[in-house]
Amino acid sequence: MIKRTRTEISKCIIHKVANKYNSGHNAFSEDLVRFDEDSYELLLPFLLKPFASVTQSYRFNHNADVRLNEINKYASSVFEDDRTTTFIESSRKIVNHLYEQSNSAQIKTGDVLVVYFEGVEYKDILTEAIGVFKIESKVDFLQTFKDEQSFDVVVQKGISTKKLDKGCLILNASDTEGTVILSIDNNNYDAQYWIKNFLDVRFADDRNLHTQNYLEMCKEFSEEIIKSELGKQEQGVFLANTVDYFKENESLEIQDFKDEVFEDDKQKELFDDYKKHFEKLNDVLIRNSFEVSDAVLKKEKSKFKTEIKLDTNIQIKLDVDAPDVASEYLELGYDEDKKMKYYKVFFNAEK
Repeated sequence: MIKRTRTEISKCIIHKVANKYNSGHNAFSEDLVRFDEDSYELLLPFLLKPFASVTQSYRFNHNADVRLNEINKYASSVFEDDRTTTFIESSRKIVNHLYEQSNSAQIKTGDVLVVYFEGVEYKDILTEAIGVFKIESKVDFLQTFKDEQSFDVVVQKGISTKKLDKGCLILNASDTEGTVILSIDNNNYDAQYWIKNFLDVRFADDRNLHTQNYLEMCKEFSEEIIKSELGKQEQGVFLANTVDYFKENESLEIQDFKDEVFEDDKQKELFDDYKKHFEKLNDVLIRNSFEVSDAVLKKEKSKFKTEIKLDTNIQIKLDVDAPDVASEYLELGYDEDKKMKYYKVFFNAEK
């Protein structure tokens, strides 16, 4: 969602956040990080690379006035005042606010990096961004050193640059819904902690959200209704037809979708009933008409389960991008002699 080819770190500070539940205490830095060339070149892509592939953005939320959102206030003060003292003071407030959200023993302590970026490209516009990153997990690595006449080795702990635990980018850019925020959380041990309690953000009401909600509903419908009533083969057919519809159409119209995907009116009625159930259960509104997000489709279709697992330790994997496979080349039958079901698979050659 962002491009970092022209991005630079303008300011960076590191603090340590404790766990309030365990009566811990935060530890604060007094000054900004002074990078050498190697550490700078390693840190910049580590912090920003995950945000290039995110498909959805967030907006600040608050039950009374979004201007009272804690992180919104601190970020706004930094954007409005570029003094280093303002940045350091706001970074401490951010860490203290994060500390106040640690209301259970499972919330991990860690290093918190607050970073001011310049030259972040978002939708072809260069802007600034404030990043807040929490490093919760550290890895063991071996460090060699020379002791008198020989080399020795010691185990040390450090930050792995392979995966960022938690992070957000608050862009100095907005639309009709408010300030644009991007977020990642690779340690989902507490789903409320980072997104809801710390950031207090909601998904932007756009094509990305509409596409995700609809595809999630189709996935659950395939599991709870089609699989249970018609079997795995028909589930695979439905999911493949769903993906095909989204690939072939720039926008979705629900009646057109049902006409394309379902063969009879009973299935359409089941789908309509399940849509109401899904909306009520998840407190979401499934749009009947919206523009399709190709990026979300690519991400969500990977979650579709199309394997047919048999009790004879055989698995048949259906290609969700091939809508005609399950109906044309896979045939379900019953063998009277063996008293067992079977699948007949048609093919021209092995690959």
